[in-house]
Amino acid sequence: MRFSQKYVFIVICAALVAATLVAYEPIRHNYFVSYDDDLYIMKNPIVTGGITHDSAILAFTKLYAANWHPLTWLSHMLDYRLFGLNPAGHHSVSVLIHIVNALLLFLILRNVTDSTSSPQAGTTWASAFVAAVFALHPLQVESVAWIAERKTVLSGLFWLLTIAAYVRYTRQPGFLRYLLVLLVFGLCIMTKPIVVTLPLVLLLLDYWPLDRIRWGHQHNDKMRRGPDQKSIGWLTAEKMPLLAISAILSVLTVIAQQSGGAISTLDKVPLDHRIANAFASYIKYIGKLVWPSGLAVFYPPSHSNLLNTTTVICAFIFIMISVISIYIGRRKKYIAVGWLWYVGTLVPMIGLVQVGEQAMADRYMYLSMMGLLIIIATAGKELIAKRPRLKTVVAIIGVLSLSCLLVLTRIQVRHWQNSITLFEYALSVTEDNAIAENSYGCALFNDDRLSEAEQHFGNALRINPAFDTALIHLARIYLKEERYNEAISTYKELIKRNYGTAELYYNLAMAFGIQEKYNDSIKYFSKSLELNPDDPDTHNKMGIILLAAGKTDEAIGQFNESLRIKADQSVVYENLGTAYNQLGKYELAIKNWTRAIELNPGNIDALDKAGWFLAACGEESVENTNQAIAYARRACELTKYAIPEFLDTLGVACAASGKFADAKAAAEKALNLARKTGKEDLAGEIEKRIKLYEAGQPYREK
Repeated sequence: MRFSQKYVFIVICAALVAATLVAYEPIRHNYFVSYDDDLYIMKNPIVTGGITHDSAILAFTKLYAANWHPLTWLSHMLDYRLFGLNPAGHHSVSVLIHIVNALLLFLILRNVTDSTSSPQAGTTWASAFVAAVFALHPLQVESVAWIAERKTVLSGLFWLLTIAAYVRYTRQPGFLRYLLVLLVFGLCIMTKPIVVTLPLVLLLLDYWPLDRIRWGHQHNDKMRRGPDQKSIGWLTAEKMPLLAISAILSVLTVIAQQSGGAISTLDKVPLDHRIANAFASYIKYIGKLVWPSGLAVFYPPSHSNLLNTTTVICAFIFIMISVISIYIGRRKKYIAVGWLWYVGTLVPMIGLVQVGEQAMADRYMYLSMMGLLIIIATAGKELIAKRPRLKTVVAIIGVLSLSCLLVLTRIQVRHWQNSITLFEYALSVTEDNAIAENSYGCALFNDDRLSEAEQHFGNALRINPAFDTALIHLARIYLKEERYNEAISTYKELIKRNYGTAELYYNLAMAFGIQEKYNDSIKYFSKSLELNPDDPDTHNKMGIILLAAGKTDEAIGQFNESLRIKADQSVVYENLGTAYNQLGKYELAIKNWTRAIELNPGNIDALDKAGWFLAACGEESVENTNQAIAYARRACELTKYAIPEFLDTLGVACAASGKFADAKAAAEKALNLARKTGKEDLAGEIEKRIKLYEAGQPYREK
């Protein structure tokens, strides 16, 4: 390679890196989004446990989020170990992988399309253009800016590494080099299921540009036959180990998706709707590649059938392009390869096997767009070779196109800043998008914009009246706004729809409990525990209701069961102490309150209860009164002396220790706060205690 060529090569690589960094610079301001980021990272025990021996085993052996991609989980674990829940770190890694992918694509294309019959410079610039569009196109933003989609950029990395290893093997065939191809592809399948089509792409590369296929008419024509050409049968057999790995991954993926309920049945999405959507999506993806506008995180299904006018037009265009590409591809092989690359790699995601509810998704183009870009760049290179005068025009068009893509990508990255900006934009560029309405409602709910959230949940139900998830979120709003009758009515409607989850029964029980309808509350807590018997919080909450209903022994049983499941719960020990106190088992009461404080020194209710008991009910001793003062003062400090009940307890504790002046001062402050907050009954009790302190007498309960 001459010095000038090396210089051009280095400049192109540097420009790719710099341009991609500029395009994705706004990502440093982006956060996690509520669309799968919580499921994949923030609330994923596999990830938040960090990289350990046990978590690594889980990554390889456990199906989680309806997927099996252990290498992706390991990637997220490493991010969590390095950055915790700082989104900037996670985003930076995704951008870095994307940049590496763009550089790999450039290197591979430049390597495989270089030949003595085509000038190296032309090959270099065509390859650079493909890599630049791949790096800067707004369609790629979803894969890069969505942390949960790490699997896409990671699959792209190992996809390209597999191709690089394969090209090296074809240049100098050997067992160890083939073994390396198998190894890298083995890692590739551990990132994302979409890579199952890679063995077929390698067959396409055998046709062009590797030119490894020997056709029948070339059998005796040594002049037209390459040095390492093989029959199509031999090359197919060569890919059999790779195809076998793909088959295994396909089976694992179907099992995982079915276990997670992600695959839609034909009753839900009929076959003719799937075929219609496939034809439309193939054409729409091309449209978004050429004119990237209206990009959304979720595209709602159109529910079109095969007789729909749009479907017929798209099917006609698709078939015509396919026929023309294959026909022309006999002479211009890159056209057939590029088109079949695009069509073939989209097959797993095109909707014939419907996973999820989306009609299409930008992330599905991450690898598939390479095929179309190869056609565009190679055709441009051929045009310049035939008409050199157009070189400047083509170069200007290329630079302007890349500049526009860079700007559009920066804008698109900003739409991914947070859940609100993401779904607000999605709603602005799509229609009748129930998923986006619901997700936007969730984002608004988490931002305490409840009235707006309620409106968007209502929109989601208007679009899809059977959208149970939106109905659940509406019930959450009713609970938060203390509209308990509406919440109860909504939950009962969901039960009628056979949507009886443990969480639903739990929330319904809580609504009844707040209304002091204890029997109904106990009934639905029991139903929740039938579905999820090992939830410690449900046992605790049911114990609280049983305690309020006067069923103290049963309450103690629920508290003990909660502690059996999870031992270190300060609040449950506090509740257990309260239950024993009601039964008159004071030693057990103070023992459990003390344990609650040991587990959580900031448990203000346990501090108050223990302080009150030791001062007003327990054995009169210097040790008990000093401990009571310590507990009561700690509770007051934690609440900045703003809770009248806690100040009252401090007064009782000081009086028990003979510090009547301190007791009176605390009680008078408690009295003023009680009156300000409208707690007249408490104020009356405090007044009586102040008179005792003035008389030099402590307060004792009988």
